[in-house]
Amino acid sequence: MIKQPEQGSIPTKPGSYQFFDGHGNIIYVGKAKNLRSRVNSYFGNKKTMAVRTQRMMEEATHLEWIQVRNELEALMLEFTLIKEHKPRFNVDLKDNKSYPYLSVTVNEKWPRPTITRGERKRGVRYFGPYGNVKAIRETLDLLIKSFPLRTCSNAKFNEHEKMGKPCLLFHIDKCSGPCVEKITEKEYNNLVSDLLGFLDGNSKKIVDDLRNEMSIFSEKQEFENAGRARDKILNIERVLERQQMVLKETENIDIFGFFGDEIEASVQVFYVRHGRVVGRKGFIVDRIAGIKNSELVRHLLVDHYASDPPRGVPSQILAEVSPVDIQLLETWLTIERNSAVEIRVPKRGEKKSLLETVISNANEEFIRHRLKRATDHNSRSKALNELQTALGMGAAPLRIECYDMSHLQGTDYVGSMVVMEDGLLKKSDYRRFRINSFDGNDDYAAMKEVISRRLAAYLKESKETVEGGTKKFAYPPQLLLVDGGKGQLSVAEAAVSEVGLSDLIFVASLAKQFEEVFVTGQREPVVIPRNSEALYMLQRLRDESHRFAVEYHRKLRGKRMTESVLDGIPGLGEKRKNRLLEEYGSLKRVKESTLKELNEIKWLPEKVASEVARKLDLDLN
Repeated sequence: MIKQPEQGSIPTKPGSYQFFDGHGNIIYVGKAKNLRSRVNSYFGNKKTMAVRTQRMMEEATHLEWIQVRNELEALMLEFTLIKEHKPRFNVDLKDNKSYPYLSVTVNEKWPRPTITRGERKRGVRYFGPYGNVKAIRETLDLLIKSFPLRTCSNAKFNEHEKMGKPCLLFHIDKCSGPCVEKITEKEYNNLVSDLLGFLDGNSKKIVDDLRNEMSIFSEKQEFENAGRARDKILNIERVLERQQMVLKETENIDIFGFFGDEIEASVQVFYVRHGRVVGRKGFIVDRIAGIKNSELVRHLLVDHYASDPPRGVPSQILAEVSPVDIQLLETWLTIERNSAVEIRVPKRGEKKSLLETVISNANEEFIRHRLKRATDHNSRSKALNELQTALGMGAAPLRIECYDMSHLQGTDYVGSMVVMEDGLLKKSDYRRFRINSFDGNDDYAAMKEVISRRLAAYLKESKETVEGGTKKFAYPPQLLLVDGGKGQLSVAEAAVSEVGLSDLIFVASLAKQFEEVFVTGQREPVVIPRNSEALYMLQRLRDESHRFAVEYHRKLRGKRMTESVLDGIPGLGEKRKNRLLEEYGSLKRVKESTLKELNEIKWLPEKVASEVARKLDLDLN
């Protein structure tokens, strides 16, 4: 356990502090305006600490700090140390795929536009990233018609330069022929400047210049040149049509939206330049338990803008929540941009709507990420092998069953059983249970009843031959998982032991607060790495069992509430009752109606309408 440093040994200046584990690895990096005050806060009341801070303090053996001149330097030092050491208690940001960029090699004598991925290089201007490589190819094809720059490789360029003959692209007006000196270097550089200006969002000026050029050619009766200028304008307008105008032309904004759970989050960044969405970028964030959204946003902004941002630093940044250290971040970004930068949380209007669109994209990307992970065979195999090793099982658990309870103050008590076979959810084997052995609120008793009933059904079916049907509980699980901690684990163990299946079924519990896994015979929880496929599989099972139980509970509760009011009314059978609810949309609206309104329903007899009004004590006028 780490000891608190002596009071006088910690400076009161700004700086960065680092916690180390017993192996000398940095496990957390932070920054502080006042090192002494911030470091001492870690040695206060543990009950008030976030979950991740408690766990970090349990693993830390000592800490160090680096003093700097101001808080801004502390922020950048923190970022540098996180990038270098990748501490596991700091937020981990990973690109979820390599997005394509449109790049222009301005460091070459004859610059060329091309589509690139991967690491960025010096002397190259990058635009994007873009979400669809097909769309960017089509856009580049249109732009080349208006700005006929070379797109060939240097080897191809040198080959045609030696031959003294241009390639096919020159003959179809998609290259100005610099390899055979069909254009001067100055004229070529003007084309490059126009293309860069267009990609920077200054399309209006370029279109206006082309219109003036077309008018001049027309006045001189140089109709062929005027036609070329017209075609360039048409091609540019076609590109602009693909870039939807979402804000005013003066707006240059980056929008950060994210969506996820306690473990991971999908992040989308949209780039708006001169009122148009010109690119986007996506991340998958490995969230440390307990991290607040405001702290997550701070990490996102620092990581994004300290690493050569693809579209530079805009005048305004939109996010769902205000980041921690917002004033410090604005000061730093203002220095980077050389003009004022504002970080805002939009509350209404176009910007709020645009932020919601970005969040929606993050939601869809998160779902795709999870589906890909859940259905990938290698990930499933890895998860099952990791589970076997971590839990100390004799074989990989090819069939896993997970149980959860749901109720509201002891009413409509239900249990759920969800099944996973070979790493895939098997919904045909899901089962629901209504608790009938007791009244009141007792999760332990409910859990024991559900597991006992399931195992009793297995023992019965394993001894019988079911003719003309399928066996619902014929296969026992290799791993039986319950939602909860040590208490739920003990109940499950007892239920398995009472039917004599302890040697056949391995029992474990997953506690949501700490994501801790408890197993038989161990006082301390099993440590499964947070970013492992094994923990993700257990969490997915636990969440699915919870969803399934809550869904059944709500169904029963809704049915009971409906039956308690409309059941037993003479002439109002099941079909009429359902039709009446469908007519009004809800039971609440039926209760708010009058006898006169009920009598206006053509298919409902007046006598039955009167009985409904009497039972619900409706207005009889």
